[in-house]
Amino acid sequence: VLLLSLSGPITDARRATNSLASIPRGGATKQSVAFHKDARVWGGDASSTAKEVRGGDGGGTSTMTSHLFNMVKAIVGVGVLSLPAGIAAFGDAPSASIPAAILIASIGSIAAYNFSLLGRLCAMTGATSYKSAWEETVGASTAWIPGSSCVIKTFFAVLAYSMVLGDTFSALFETFGFNVSREKALIGLTVTVLMPLCKLKDLSSLAPFSLVGIAGMLYTALAMAVRFFDGSYAEGGKLAADVAESLRPALGTKGASAVFSSNAFILICMLSTAYMAHFNAPKFYLELENNTIARWNTCVATSFSISILFFIGIAAMGFSTFGGASNGLILNNYSTKDSLMGFSRVAVAFALVFTYPLAFVGCRDGTLEMMQVPKEERTDAKLNNLTYIILASVTAVAMKITDLSFIMSFGGATLGNALIYVYPAIMFRSAVKNLGDDATAAQKLEVKLAMAFAALGIGMGAIGTKMALGKL
Repeated sequence: VLLLSLSGPITDARRATNSLASIPRGGATKQSVAFHKDARVWGGDASSTAKEVRGGDGGGTSTMTSHLFNMVKAIVGVGVLSLPAGIAAFGDAPSASIPAAILIASIGSIAAYNFSLLGRLCAMTGATSYKSAWEETVGASTAWIPGSSCVIKTFFAVLAYSMVLGDTFSALFETFGFNVSREKALIGLTVTVLMPLCKLKDLSSLAPFSLVGIAGMLYTALAMAVRFFDGSYAEGGKLAADVAESLRPALGTKGASAVFSSNAFILICMLSTAYMAHFNAPKFYLELENNTIARWNTCVATSFSISILFFIGIAAMGFSTFGGASNGLILNNYSTKDSLMGFSRVAVAFALVFTYPLAFVGCRDGTLEMMQVPKEERTDAKLNNLTYIILASVTAVAMKITDLSFIMSFGGATLGNALIYVYPAIMFRSAVKNLGDDATAAQKLEVKLAMAFAALGIGMGAIGTKMALGKL
């Protein structure tokens, strides 16, 4: 990814000692954080001392290939299925997909830079999580800010899962000749399937099912391309009459130039949710085998590049087929009699059902962390009661809100922008500030770059929030 190349000249400019510097913080409590000042902590080979800070040969056990697959799996989620609606927010002619593709690539590049930056912060500080990176740089007293943001963002992810499952299973029932509303489908699925799965104490057996998600997304992209090129949903097409009038293709004259409309911020903020995997960046960095910064950047650049191509493909094919009528969940635009897309619904539904508990447990355990409930007090009864409360809340909201694109845009405009652009910049600025006079000119220059992205995120978030709320 282009922006990752910025770290090259910055790396070359960094020169410092091979010792660990313990930097005291200001305030009543004198905390310290160890930063390795060797330039090779940031890229290339490193001394044995530096490896203690940034991992090196002593990193995790995940090979580059498996790491790439896992990172793409983490980035490419259900959010990609709402991107055609993001384009439809400002355009209705196929040419609108051109500037949309540029936006997808641009936002993806900035997201990749900040993902890389989080890994480098772990190398600098020895942090092992998003929250601990904040504690080591900014301070423990305000660590609840990114911590609560991660929990709420996970809640939005679980909510999006429930919304998609309700729509998908309702459509699948219709495919087999049963008329079941999305509300009934969602309630039945939650009570009979999701609740028992979320109450499981060991979720390791569910992890392999998430592999179906990537295969399902790849199949969906190919199926959407087939339906675009064969014209099945074009006027007079063999499947055009099988969908509701509001979901039929609506192609107009608002093309590439329409991107200059303020409505384009809806797509931009949806992308902040679609690319949201940054709270897992420390985990990915630490698990990478021989996690030099050079290997880390290669892994980040490659995985985000693959994800960008996924996003562009699904967004462009879905929007070019249905134009301004693109639904918040693009699968809803396709006929329930379309066997090609029916398999896509099955694959997506299957993957979501078995990955739902993985996301849900993150939300539940994060809530317990924010409530400062000690692990020894997390009895089965407490865990089950909290599971009932969260599931009931998620299901109630999912039944009320039917537009997935709103959840994607609003969640991205608020928490997504904070976690991707703002918090990493604040942490990096504090890390460099803690270095005092030892900070290099290149580090100070990169702080300006990171803060510029933070300012961009705040601006996009403010406008995007207004635009998202305007859709209600």
